[in-house]
Amino acid sequence: MHTLMQVARRASFPDVLLDVYFKEHPALDPRDRALVTELVYGVLRWQGRLDWIIDQHVNTSPEKISESVRLILRLATYQLLFLDRIPAAAAVNEAVELTKASQPQHIVRFVNGVLRTISRKTSILKDAVPEGSPAERLAMRYSYPVWLIQRWLSRLGDEETAAFCTASNQVAPICIRVNGLKTTVEEMAGSLRALGFTVQPGNLAPEALHLRSIRTDLSSLLHYQAGDFQVQDEASQLVSHLVQPQPGERVLDVCAGLGAKSTHLAQLMENQGTITAVDNQGWKLTRLMENARRLHISCIAPLELDVRELAGVPDLFDRILLDSPCTGLGVLRRNPDIKWKVRPKDFYRLHLLQKQMLGKVAPLLKPGGVLVYATCTLSTEENETTLESFLSQHPQFYLESARPYLPAGCGSAVNRAGALQTWPHKHGMDGFFAARLRRAS
Repeated sequence: MHTLMQVARRASFPDVLLDVYFKEHPALDPRDRALVTELVYGVLRWQGRLDWIIDQHVNTSPEKISESVRLILRLATYQLLFLDRIPAAAAVNEAVELTKASQPQHIVRFVNGVLRTISRKTSILKDAVPEGSPAERLAMRYSYPVWLIQRWLSRLGDEETAAFCTASNQVAPICIRVNGLKTTVEEMAGSLRALGFTVQPGNLAPEALHLRSIRTDLSSLLHYQAGDFQVQDEASQLVSHLVQPQPGERVLDVCAGLGAKSTHLAQLMENQGTITAVDNQGWKLTRLMENARRLHISCIAPLELDVRELAGVPDLFDRILLDSPCTGLGVLRRNPDIKWKVRPKDFYRLHLLQKQMLGKVAPLLKPGGVLVYATCTLSTEENETTLESFLSQHPQFYLESARPYLPAGCGSAVNRAGALQTWPHKHGMDGFFAARLRRAS
């Protein structure tokens, strides 16, 4: 409940808040950890549908329901409709007790009445959809804002929009990147199977392994602590392959964050050369360097700086990766709260920021060097439009097809323009866009 309240107030991301919560409760049983995670992400994933159902069963204006009471109603309604293993009476009683802790008696009676009514109609409500336009019906069925559904319908059509929404509502599989500096994919897969994990090879990325049916905190494994692997989605791994850094080169990683791509670049470079990892949040760089040490990587140099403040450098870079800020609509499986936070004006605002960042890093690249522009979103404004605008203003750069630089079998992940484009419903991974640009010699 506390975590959902913080997310609702935009205090932080759910994965960060859950990480803090679990560290504060280290003795929590793995089954309880799994349930807490399921409740937080489930409520965020199905928030729109839950609200639609709740609002049909209240005898007051929905706007009059306070934020904390609505969260209690969402939490209980999610359990009633989506979790068969929790008895209806237990879900209702727990919600009533939560309400008693902070609300007057008439609100307690209100919550109890609403939830008991919903609990008697769960078989009907599970598949109910409203009357209205195709966009409104899809929005309520799959729990998305109507305006987002309208955007996807105009681009993808009815059938593919439904497929994309379905895939983006799934719980993403745990995907790891095997650290080739320490071990091999085959050895890592065998070791994890010996520990009881269900292990499958990645769909496209050669270092990827999918782990399923797990309730183990991966960071507690000796293999993790020894630096044998890094948690990272396949789509993110493909971006580093598109950069294709070589041992001994100078690489600039802009908006490096926690360093999943930085450490992958280092792995591909055989830990030889220099990677300057730039981010404007120092705590992320601290985590990045902790991760690098765990993975036995020594070629990364952190730099806390806003990319827009980057000036000239003594030596130009061989390769640059700009993992740009974006709306994040390609990672809804992992961050379902994004769909409730993003606003229509964000696409153009971020497009302008992305152009500004590209303009700042472009002069830092050597003639003949490679610049990869990447996002984890699927909007044309932030991807194709940003790219076209940059190329029109920087004639010394040109787009190279991603196909020759990606691992074998990635043809379906290259769009007509030649950029990397992955989709959850097509490739079973996060939705990423990445374009490989060459600066003319």
